[in-house]
Amino acid sequence: MAASSTTAPAPPGRRRSVTGTRRGVAVLFLLPALVLLGALVVYPIGYSLIRSFYNANGDGFAGFDNYKAIFTDDGIRTALKNNVIWVVFAPTVSTALGLIFAVLTERVRWGTAFKLVVFMPMAISMLAAGIIFRLVYDQDPDKGVANAVWVGIHDTFAQSSAFPNAHPGRESPLKPDQGGFITTATVHTGQTVALPLVGVAPDQMPDGAKKAVAAEADPAKITGTAWQDFTRGEGVGKLGAPDPSELGYDGMRIEAVKNGTVVASTKAAADGTFTLPASADGARLRLPASNFEQPYNGVDWLGPSLVTPAIIGSYVWMWAGFAMVLIAAGLAGVPRELLEAARVDGATEWQVFRKVTVPLLAPVLAVVTVTLMINVLKVFDLVYIIAPGSSQDDANVLALELYRKGFSEGQPGIASAIAVFLLLLVIPVMWFNVRRLRREERR
Repeated sequence: MAASSTTAPAPPGRRRSVTGTRRGVAVLFLLPALVLLGALVVYPIGYSLIRSFYNANGDGFAGFDNYKAIFTDDGIRTALKNNVIWVVFAPTVSTALGLIFAVLTERVRWGTAFKLVVFMPMAISMLAAGIIFRLVYDQDPDKGVANAVWVGIHDTFAQSSAFPNAHPGRESPLKPDQGGFITTATVHTGQTVALPLVGVAPDQMPDGAKKAVAAEADPAKITGTAWQDFTRGEGVGKLGAPDPSELGYDGMRIEAVKNGTVVASTKAAADGTFTLPASADGARLRLPASNFEQPYNGVDWLGPSLVTPAIIGSYVWMWAGFAMVLIAAGLAGVPRELLEAARVDGATEWQVFRKVTVPLLAPVLAVVTVTLMINVLKVFDLVYIIAPGSSQDDANVLALELYRKGFSEGQPGIASAIAVFLLLLVIPVMWFNVRRLRREERR
């Protein structure tokens, strides 16, 4: 009879792992990692928890006062509100854009190059991205890309005034009126009216402006000239009359006003001359305020009302590529037979996307969203760098408030309480993520 091949069980004192490694040897190899984990993770968490119950000096027990401050301090409450906005919008928008990019680039030849470009911001540090977007959101359209584009779109549909700084000079027949200027005396048919102004730099004059000329009188109408009454050089040129080097105010709007009512209006030609009908007889001529409006300077992206959405936009720019790559990897594993079957059954591409592709990608979308939520709860760099000092309080988040309380305001107790509170916020999200990953492994 053949001998049994069953191996005798190992003695209780020398138990081995599945791979045959002794437990003591395994612990020995894990010991450096456990020491580092304890020193860099467990100890700081424990110390922060203990420190959160002490006052600012660290020599007095404060109980739960530091935790009460989280919900009563105005700065922390603003930070908490902004964190809610971040958690709701930043992961959602990033995941949605990643899904759109992954699906749309799946069938195009240049899809790989596009994904590379979209993913490239991930190679940039938060510090560098913050500096980039601080410049992008600059208020000056000559510096900030966002306002340069916005002003260009605005000026396409609403042309800015060419004479924002124009105003009457010495011995002028004009006086201020409702943001514009009006003649001090009435005008009559057959009369030529001089409307001299100064204050427009030569390089700011309209491109179509020509040398100003004195208007010719017309017995049945009112004529005149609106021009830049300034010639370089001391004592050069004649005041109140067009000189050869002076330019007309091309496009300047002139209104004839009687008893507060506009009875006629016109625009000056390239040489500054204009003509009004006989109905303007006895009126005063007004240059309305629309001629002198300051040029549109764009949106205050980093102002109190828009600073948080603007910073979220920079975050999306960085992390949409991360979401796209993960979703594209999940999309590559979707059975094509299901998609083709849906198309054969008559489903449109939108129906295939909404009822087949998205449900199949639900686990991947959940992992991406939860990962970004954990990342967003710790956001600090972008807010600290992009938000200017004037609106940093409005853009405040918990991680930034932790830094300010601990290092700028000398309140380490409250800073530790915020740190513990952030940990408590992250734990449920991490637990949900781990639970989902284990559920996927069982399948």
